[in-house]
Amino acid sequence: MIKIGIVGGTGYTGVELLRILAAHPQAELVAITSRKEDGMPVAEMFPSLRGHVSLAFSAPEKARLDQCDVVFFATPHGVAMAQARELLAAGVKVIDLAADFRLKDTAVFEQWYGMPHSCPDILAEAVYGLPEVNRDAIRTARVIGLPGCYPTSMQLGFAPLLTQGKPLINESSLIADCKSGVSGAGRKAEVHALLAEASDNFKAYGVKGHRHLPETVQGLEAIAGRPIGLTFVPHLVPMIRGIHSTLYATLLPEARSIDFQALYESHYRDSPFVDVMPAGSHPETRSVRASNMLRLAVHRPGGGDLLVILVVEDNLVKGAAGQGVQCMNLMFGLDETTGLRQVPILP
Repeated sequence: MIKIGIVGGTGYTGVELLRILAAHPQAELVAITSRKEDGMPVAEMFPSLRGHVSLAFSAPEKARLDQCDVVFFATPHGVAMAQARELLAAGVKVIDLAADFRLKDTAVFEQWYGMPHSCPDILAEAVYGLPEVNRDAIRTARVIGLPGCYPTSMQLGFAPLLTQGKPLINESSLIADCKSGVSGAGRKAEVHALLAEASDNFKAYGVKGHRHLPETVQGLEAIAGRPIGLTFVPHLVPMIRGIHSTLYATLLPEARSIDFQALYESHYRDSPFVDVMPAGSHPETRSVRASNMLRLAVHRPGGGDLLVILVVEDNLVKGAAGQGVQCMNLMFGLDETTGLRQVPILP
């Protein structure tokens, strides 16, 4: 059994981790930290976990995280890098769901997250936790920087177009038009997330710059091995969970004869959590709700030069907690689907 600790188990990604790990056949939850809720049974805060999680929250200094095999950080940015060195010294693997180990350039991290990076040496060895791209590196990693929810959808949507050796598309002008449910903002009291503010409304935000942009460009450039230009516009939609990303790429003349449906199917044939849907499909967010599945569809309107890729995922599962467990499975030599075969819920 894998002994697991969770730092910051009171947010939406924290409770998703608990839900998934409670049914994982090789997982043993041994510690869940929250300074504010020290001593409170987890099932008191989250009644959905009654009968499945018997632990109580504990203050970090009581949690004995150094006796775990792996610790998940479902915390604000900056927490994981403050504790990673001590855990690694004790032989504990680290999976961070925040941004501490995503961006390889510390100057870029400091620009977008407004804090200095306290352990650049650990950052240098951290592996970006996108299994469909970095599966082999994840298997031997000690530290995982888990991708953001939007970057997961964008990178997996564009990746098959960038791995062919030579450019198939105009890689300087990729466009990502992305929409997320309100849970993407986290479980905290903010005006924009109030029912009366978010319901019956639709808006873009972060157009002049969003912190997921440099992360996505870094990932796409690593996939392609070449510079990439990306315009990313996120939107808030009045639903609780889910991401829908509509991606646009202009074909180069020499790529017009390619069967892109076949290209995507071939690229993801060994990826159990990426479903390339039949040609002409329109994936819906509800088709992945509460699951680790990402579904996509490839379109070429009118047979022209514009390729449109539709991508859906659950932002709390494949976009966060589920992807973290997928990485954990790889790190401990398990089949990456272990504990992650939940069927999406409908309606």
